[in-house]
Amino acid sequence: MAKQKIAPKTKNVEPQYVEMKVPLYSYGCEKKVKKALKQIKGIYSVNVDYKLRKVTVWGICDRDHVLATIKKKRRESFFWNSTESNEQQHPQSNPIPPSKTWELAKK
Repeated sequence: MAKQKIAPKTKNVEPQYVEMKVPLYSYGCEKKVKKALKQIKGIYSVNVDYKLRKVTVWGICDRDHVLATIKKKRRESFFWNSTESNEQQHPQSNPIPPSKTWELAKK
């Protein structure tokens, strides 16, 4: 009889949805994201909405591991509904000073 791995009782083994906002620039990017995610063990399906730039993953997986895998391909990725990660990804910085090219054009 073959040995079977049994998930420990302490871990949550129920399937879950993981939704992420991923910058997609072309349909080639979409293919790369799908290919990278399908290689993760435990993922059943990957849906990519190109217009919304939303990637939805369904399966038994760790959210952080899925996001780390996506960040290898697209660094600006973050969870869809997470306002905390959105603020961390895009902190408010000082505005860029206006360029002075118009002054050079006068001379």
